[in-house]
Amino acid sequence: MCCATSAPTKRCGASTTATAGSETQAPAHVYRNVVLLGICQALFMCVTTMAIATTPLAGHALLGVDKTLATLPLMLYHAAIMAMTIPASLLMARVGRRGGFSLGAVLSILSGFLSAAAIFQQNFLWLCAGTALMGSSAAFSWYYRFAAADAANEAFRPKAISLVMTGGVLAGFLGPQTAKYAVDWFAPVMFAGVFAMVVVYAALSLLFIQGLRIPRLTRQERESGGRPMHIIVRQPAYIAAVASSMCGYGVMTLVMSSTPLAMFACGFNFDASATVIQAHVIGMFLPSFFTGHLIARFGVIKIISIGAFLQIGCAVINLLHIDFLNFFLANILVGAGWNFTYIGGSTLLTKTYRPEERAKVQASHDFMVYAMAATAAGLSGMLHANVGWNSVNLATLPMIMIILLVMLWLHRQRNSLKEPS
Repeated sequence: MCCATSAPTKRCGASTTATAGSETQAPAHVYRNVVLLGICQALFMCVTTMAIATTPLAGHALLGVDKTLATLPLMLYHAAIMAMTIPASLLMARVGRRGGFSLGAVLSILSGFLSAAAIFQQNFLWLCAGTALMGSSAAFSWYYRFAAADAANEAFRPKAISLVMTGGVLAGFLGPQTAKYAVDWFAPVMFAGVFAMVVVYAALSLLFIQGLRIPRLTRQERESGGRPMHIIVRQPAYIAAVASSMCGYGVMTLVMSSTPLAMFACGFNFDASATVIQAHVIGMFLPSFFTGHLIARFGVIKIISIGAFLQIGCAVINLLHIDFLNFFLANILVGAGWNFTYIGGSTLLTKTYRPEERAKVQASHDFMVYAMAATAAGLSGMLHANVGWNSVNLATLPMIMIILLVMLWLHRQRNSLKEPS
């Protein structure tokens, strides 16, 4: 079904006062929500970056001789996001965004306590449980971008999504620096201080969430449910959105999860790997300042395709040589590629549903994305332990080719889109 005709341009909570001369403007309360959601995104990503930099090494230290399961906690993190994505979206359709995001922040606080306890008790299973709880929290937090879109008019929606994601830039500086600062707080017990800071950042997020004012669905919209999913998923824009977000996220997770382990194997210390993760996260979110503008100017198909080529660049650099500069540059590229494919996919998705359908459509999209991320995180550790770092990078190429082929197909279906391809 053509997405241009299957979903009306009016959305729940969207402004209806925009004119041709101010089509990208939005009411003041929309900008207020975007600012608050951007701050919450920054705090959430601080937690995420600290976990990325710390958890594989903490798992590695807690395991015995066989280190194959070192990335299992990260796999469980992504698996928990996948498992909670649908319940989180459906719950927020009932109780509103603020209530759902508050619950997510509470789960993050609990995850920090449990993970810190795991380090003190030298208990790998507790660490797995703590990161799974952190993933359950993240399932709520990854809806910040859609929450911004809920209250925005159609012209401002790509920029609202992109601006919220800019919060990750602050996290790129603050998260890894916090991990470096807190890693030996409780020396000789390493890493526990990092998870103590998870509690602090999650508590701050809980405070900012209380300021959100996002319109809830009406009772009629909640009860109608809209069109059946089998109709929605046949839209070219839906297929392309899911493929772009899934594969772009899968490539990023595959490389990112193994990077600390690869650097450790090459003799680099924790500060060096945390610096590379810092560069990676900045690469992920710094483009968000202009991704929305680029999508509006050049079209979403071109931007997603550029993202795929950036991720090819990551694989090439990692395969050429193993030193700090290669790790550094490759992680910037895979992060920037993720930004274009993920924000592009999220933007495409907003064209495929009506207000009453958004909970189930957003949930279906994110469920598949994090199913891919969980698979990639688990595969990453196994590939690195059993075959090597080069195999991790070669495994990204099939996913990148899927993105490019789907974009080529969508280009031929461009009459289904409203913006130029």
